[in-house]
Amino acid sequence: MARKRLSVVVTRRLPEAVEKRMADLFDVELNETDEPMSRDALASAMKRADVLVPTLSDTIDQALLAQAGERLRLIANYGAGVDHIDVGTARQRGILVSNTPGVSADDTADMAMAMIVSLSRRLPEGVRLMAAGTWEGWSPSAMLGRRIAGLRLGILGMGRIGQAVARRANAFGMEVHYHNRRRLHDDIEAELTAKYWESLDQMVSRVDVLSINAPHTPSTFHLMNARRLKLMKSDAVIINTSRGEVIDENALTRMLRAGEIAGAGLDVYEKGSEGNPRLRELENVVLLPHMGSATVEGRIEMGEKVIINIKTFDDGHRPPDQVVPGML
Repeated sequence: MARKRLSVVVTRRLPEAVEKRMADLFDVELNETDEPMSRDALASAMKRADVLVPTLSDTIDQALLAQAGERLRLIANYGAGVDHIDVGTARQRGILVSNTPGVSADDTADMAMAMIVSLSRRLPEGVRLMAAGTWEGWSPSAMLGRRIAGLRLGILGMGRIGQAVARRANAFGMEVHYHNRRRLHDDIEAELTAKYWESLDQMVSRVDVLSINAPHTPSTFHLMNARRLKLMKSDAVIINTSRGEVIDENALTRMLRAGEIAGAGLDVYEKGSEGNPRLRELENVVLLPHMGSATVEGRIEMGEKVIINIKTFDDGHRPPDQVVPGML
């Protein structure tokens, strides 16, 4: 007798190739509308599924986990970040959690570098000038930006993405500095030609560009608070492609408006998709709709990792990308 297939509920639309492969392997329930599930819909899914495949748009907290059915044994997150999942409570209830690390490092680093170039060379202002039809012709002193080569880049969070940003910065001739929870091995520092700063305060006060690549955890919430933002040079720019909660967005907005920070490139926001509306009024910002990992290749690779995690679990083994509270 054939073994009963796992019941898998996917909360958002995934690439067609990924959904087809899942359907071949499991009893899959897809979200045809691609609208985020309500809490009631999530609770219902967690009662009837063996495996839930959520995304960062789904908040799987303690209250929701308390409503999970006896069948639910794996939350196979589609994405690397798991700050939207109460991993500790899931573990207490015997529910494993997995993620998709390492897939989007290069894609996100590309986006961080694109924003560094955009802000340093004032591309958003140039685009708006041309779109408005108000350009009056070339001038030796018009639209002067900063040369990328020689700028000091500070990287906050030197994991896979931070290191990918450092490699790109090296190619542009930038001087790489970093602050991390743990110092990198000497060989990696040498490869990246990166200088370690134990003091984040000292690093941010010296760099021309600050790239945020740290996950959202209790220890990184508002790590770039008003006090620390004020340490930055007035001609410095800040880039965030990680999690919005790492920056005090209201403080950043005030300082951008006052000219105390030269610019900001944000792909993430403190309140999800609800970026501070005052940011949209500013010319010295690049605001993106969480596009850092948005490549066809990356999304398919993420789906493949989800499938491997589920299949490995179904075969009675620990998912290769299992997340445990001690890792956070």
